[in-house]
Amino acid sequence: MYSFKHYLEILLVATRLGLTSFGGPVAHLAYFQEEYIKRRKWLDDKTYADLIALCQFLPGPASSQVGISIGMVRGGILGGILAWIGFTIPSVIALILFAMYVVQADLMDSVFIAALKVVAVAVVAHAIVNMGKKLTPDLPRIAFAIVAASLLLLFPLASMQLIIIGLAAFAGYVLFKNKELDTHTSLNIDLPKKIGVVSLSVFFLLLIALPFISQAANNIYIQLFDIFYRVGSLVFGGGHVVLPLLERELVPNGFLSEEMFLAGYGAAQAVPGPLFTFSSFLGQASSGLMGALVATIGIFLPSFLLLIGILPFWKSVSQFKAVRSALIGVNASVVGILIAAFYDSIFTSAISDGVDFAVALVGFSLLHFWKRPAWLVVIIIVVLYVIIQTLL
Repeated sequence: MYSFKHYLEILLVATRLGLTSFGGPVAHLAYFQEEYIKRRKWLDDKTYADLIALCQFLPGPASSQVGISIGMVRGGILGGILAWIGFTIPSVIALILFAMYVVQADLMDSVFIAALKVVAVAVVAHAIVNMGKKLTPDLPRIAFAIVAASLLLLFPLASMQLIIIGLAAFAGYVLFKNKELDTHTSLNIDLPKKIGVVSLSVFFLLLIALPFISQAANNIYIQLFDIFYRVGSLVFGGGHVVLPLLERELVPNGFLSEEMFLAGYGAAQAVPGPLFTFSSFLGQASSGLMGALVATIGIFLPSFLLLIGILPFWKSVSQFKAVRSALIGVNASVVGILIAAFYDSIFTSAISDGVDFAVALVGFSLLHFWKRPAWLVVIIIVVLYVIIQTLL
């Protein structure tokens, strides 16, 4: 089995990402690509793209699920748990502290946060270019990406992502079913299929039973667990989509005020890591530290159960030529989805003038042409941006 040093490496690498991965889910995937694929070579680009495509199909936080999946590839279920702990706990702690002491200032207006958003533009643009080279090497696949990006920009709905991926899978099968394909994958999940079946059974059992248990028990922690588990099981489209669902479940039912909810929303965008850790803030604000723990586990548990249930079958399923040809289309469409998300959420919120664009261009150049590591570029760009804004 794996050694203590092996597991420690998974935890430490994920923790560093959890401390530095600002910019939302698209940026997280870029940071993962830089650290896990390019630097450490824990898996190849094709397998990474397959994992992204798989996690896009699942409900829950896609970037967190990709991180958990990489941890499982590297070290089984424990590796996935450690990868999740490292990536998630820094923002969990930060948001619990926000809830404890209440938000005193609007951090979204600070120069430091603005600088980190500009960094995210550079990192994500670099990742899209690299993924595009691998996943859209010819005109048909470039067309897949362009159509996917255009559809998502024209119809920016969470459901549109699923529609795009479904159409791309079908079109990929039709167009590439006669193409000679490399069915090799380095994805190796050391999980028995029986565990997968049990995990999926537990997922559906909890989803069906928890509302009845919550109503019968009349306990605030069980109620919180039911709410966050249900939202984590049913939400598609990432972190921002979860916000209105949680608001409708928590505010009208008196768990916390609208003002506190909005304060937590602002704080969640000011910390690194997954936006789903907003649940930690909400749990703390509504019922203390135990509430934060219950809410955090509740919203992320469905992702673990679904991944443990599906990944043991993925290697054998992905060997079928029909699946591989469909994935060609899906992977190309993922590039388009990332382009649309890059523009709609990252670029438009981070770049407000020529100074922002110039600094982002410097960051992209350092990553792409000078091949500097992402963590160093983050430091350089933040310092540069703060100096420029101070002098202006």
